[in-house]
Amino acid sequence: MTEKKTLKRFASVFLTSSLIVGALAGCGSKEEGTSTDSGGSTSDDTSEVIKIGANLELSGAVASYGSSIGKGAELAVEEINAAGGIDGKKIELVKVDNKSENSEATNAAIKLATQDKVAAMIAPATSGNVIATAQIANQYKIPTVTASGTAPNVTENEDGSINDFVFRTCFIDPFQGVVAANFATEELKAKNVAIYADNSSDYAKGLAAAFKEQIEANGGTVVKEEAYVADDVDFKSTLTNIKSANPDFVFIPGYYEEVGLIVKQARELGIDVPLMGADGWDSPTLVELAGKDALNNTFITNHYSSQDPDETIQSFVDAFEAKFSEAPNAFHALGYDTVYYIVDAIKRAGSADGEAIQKALAETTDLSLITGTFSVDEKHNPVKSATVLEYVDGNQQFNSKVNP
Repeated sequence: MTEKKTLKRFASVFLTSSLIVGALAGCGSKEEGTSTDSGGSTSDDTSEVIKIGANLELSGAVASYGSSIGKGAELAVEEINAAGGIDGKKIELVKVDNKSENSEATNAAIKLATQDKVAAMIAPATSGNVIATAQIANQYKIPTVTASGTAPNVTENEDGSINDFVFRTCFIDPFQGVVAANFATEELKAKNVAIYADNSSDYAKGLAAAFKEQIEANGGTVVKEEAYVADDVDFKSTLTNIKSANPDFVFIPGYYEEVGLIVKQARELGIDVPLMGADGWDSPTLVELAGKDALNNTFITNHYSSQDPDETIQSFVDAFEAKFSEAPNAFHALGYDTVYYIVDAIKRAGSADGEAIQKALAETTDLSLITGTFSVDEKHNPVKSATVLEYVDGNQQFNSKVNP
């Protein structure tokens, strides 16, 4: 593993003066920081608020992700508004529930662009839902930033073209797969591994492919590959096949609803080797489904840890706990960072014009946020570190931080 990365100092509770000054414009007339709906207003320099849309999974299969991103975004908006807003203008967070469905995500994007006339959008949490909205972002020239859509084709199309108005604050799946493979071979000394991936998910398939390539490059052997699909509930047959291959490590890229049951059933079948996944595991529901004991000796790659001793991170944790009475997970932190990333770009653009904001987002360098200090590459991906977490009695414990 590479050496740990030290984050630059970031004013996580109150924005520095350099981030809250500048010529900025928005739309609407409400003065409060959050809203679930508004519409009909137009964008102009005389508006008293700057609207940022939030197209999130607030209900449905992955509501835990979208709701968490929304909470983090709310805290960021509250802080910025308390510090005077942007050039004296308040931010209004306009939330729309995409119900964890592609078609609803598209509808939500259209509403935010054409009715609410937002200056920028927080994109959905899952890669599939983000991809469903990319055309809308490009068509209406609305800068759109996903906090957790990690599939490479969120920003880069299969033909190599870039979705000009789509960005992200999370790292991409191949990086997570490489980190997991290196952790398995270097830290856990795994040699014979199995892969059990959601075959219906581009997210899981991308992680599995990157993991397999890196494991083999490290001299390891994939002794078994099995697949499941979303909404499966009985995994014992394929888990039995995995057990018979006698792996010393199992990689399970997927989302928490299925993974929780997989971990529980794997332990019931006597599979006691280390299990590992990625940020899709990160939900309190995982612990409820799997059980605390079953999750022991499991690991995930993630975007940050609330137990990271970094002073900036601990300031954010204190502020979040004071507002929501819970410890912030990675999706909370990413939602928070996404607002600050957008606000920083608007400040540097000196305008709420979509093309100006897009240019500023693309030119971001050395921006210090809670989930890391990053610069944006030519594919609109942040180059940033990853964190490895371990589950101990149902709680996530900080293990290490890995540079790209």
